[in-house]
Amino acid sequence: MLAVLLSMSFSEESSSSSSSSLNGDAYALLFNALRLIPISHYLLALSLLFVIVIYNFLEFHFVEDLFSGFRGSPVRLTFNSSSPIYDGVVSKCKIVHGRYLVTPWLSSPHIQTAFLHFFGRPPCFSYRRQLFRLSDGGMIALDWLMGSTGPGDVFHANNFISKDDTTPIAIVIPGLTSDSAASYIRHLVFNTAKRGWNVVVSNHRGLGGVSITSDCFYNAGWTEDAREVIDYLHHEYPKAPLFAIGTSIGANILVKYLGEEGEKTPVAGAAAICPPWDLLIGDRFIGRRLIQKLYDRALTIGLQDYAQLHEPRYSRLANWEGIKKSRSIRDFDNHATCLVGKFETVDTYYRNCSSSTYVGNVSIPLLCISSLDDPVCTVEAIPWDECRANKNVVLATTWHGGHLAFFEGITAAGMWWVRAVNEYLGVLHSSPYMHVRKKVQEPGLHLSTESSIDQGPYLNVSEDGMVAAVGNEQTRNSIVGDHQTNSEMVLDTEQDEQLTGAKSDAVPNTDRTCEPPANTPDTELRNLTASVTSCLNQLSQRNKRSMWLLAYVAIITTWPLVGSALRFIFGKKRKNVLSATLTKR
Repeated sequence: MLAVLLSMSFSEESSSSSSSSLNGDAYALLFNALRLIPISHYLLALSLLFVIVIYNFLEFHFVEDLFSGFRGSPVRLTFNSSSPIYDGVVSKCKIVHGRYLVTPWLSSPHIQTAFLHFFGRPPCFSYRRQLFRLSDGGMIALDWLMGSTGPGDVFHANNFISKDDTTPIAIVIPGLTSDSAASYIRHLVFNTAKRGWNVVVSNHRGLGGVSITSDCFYNAGWTEDAREVIDYLHHEYPKAPLFAIGTSIGANILVKYLGEEGEKTPVAGAAAICPPWDLLIGDRFIGRRLIQKLYDRALTIGLQDYAQLHEPRYSRLANWEGIKKSRSIRDFDNHATCLVGKFETVDTYYRNCSSSTYVGNVSIPLLCISSLDDPVCTVEAIPWDECRANKNVVLATTWHGGHLAFFEGITAAGMWWVRAVNEYLGVLHSSPYMHVRKKVQEPGLHLSTESSIDQGPYLNVSEDGMVAAVGNEQTRNSIVGDHQTNSEMVLDTEQDEQLTGAKSDAVPNTDRTCEPPANTPDTELRNLTASVTSCLNQLSQRNKRSMWLLAYVAIITTWPLVGSALRFIFGKKRKNVLSATLTKR
């Protein structure tokens, strides 16, 4: 029995040793076989693996486009079933009812967005600049391109706009840290002006070569600047229909403004391109994946560069050390935007400034365009139900396009959304669905003869340094004082006068010393009389039907002055009479 057990253990040991030797021989054979494969095959396999990883990481869709025969994807339209804007305007637009095909060699939202930023292929032209002084003392640049279609479809630039001009004006609001020099803005401006429209880019505060002149900065929900510019253009060119186009953060500002104003806005129609919609959702999205974190970091660097241009004010109003150490947009908003804009927290700022809560109150025709693969403004933030509930809003979404890119054609020379917006605004302009502002008396309307708005002529804007001219001498002197240390921003006063040719006749001579007048009774009387006369003149211009009412108002308003004057005159005479009587006695 013992011999049997010993023989069995010996056989097991021999079998295990033989199996281990066989396994070692198998690995050796496999290793020898792998050594026989040429190194070029390994490199090819690694290259293929790398392509697959990059293809998925950058979200390429070239294979999908190839299998579809490069037919592109249809545009999805979201609107109210009883929307008159869709029935009367958008239904006649062929571009948004067609298909969008991405440029084949840009078949990735990230490649498209990067190509737009670094190349973009913008058209070459020069703006004409107007400096616009805001009510709080801030200054922004309005860059104009005024065009008409001449013989042979040749583009011509005009130099001015007459007061009674009926040519439509398109107001463009750029995106975050972008100005009129951005590639996508130049594409939009050039193609819109080529259709014969006048186009003005309303640059954000502190951008476009204009320094900050007040303690107010723009943010994602700052609508006051857009409101002042739109009201000014409507007052200055009352016969020209106004259309507004916002891009990215500019689209968020535009939609929020339209929701705040409702039917009071003078804008006849609008378009919002790639708005972030919900800033809180966008903040969560942009910090989710590695590729989005790269965008977050790139945008933060842009904001830090913007803050660096205005370091004196940011260091006084915000946390400058925190701004320099910011690694994300949220960090920048925490150390800068919330402190300057007086927001309690970053989330409070995002909630208050999101346009998704205002889109339901939009009362004018609005076309919104978004890409479902937008790497910056996520599809999760799109307010589908709100857009569908509002009869004035039509939402167009494409499967591809990136952020503000939408390149098309084999050479990527054009942008699909630019063509779509121009077609939509052209159809809207020729339709009866343009919004007309209700004629209501606005208490905030300034009818003073001395305006804070730049009424001056325009100047060409060169590529290396933007030139501005101001017709108001007081405004011009303040500009020179703010920009003398930065020569590339604005020319000095003498160069402005040589370029403009003449000063405005209505401007007083500011070379005199401005000493405060003495507070004499005659001076106070003249000032009070002049103010009352000015008020009566304005009132008589507004209402000429009832002169008796004006006379009544004049008596009531001037009675304290007249009464005090009569009391002063007759009181003095009475004192003289009494003194004379007493001396006789």
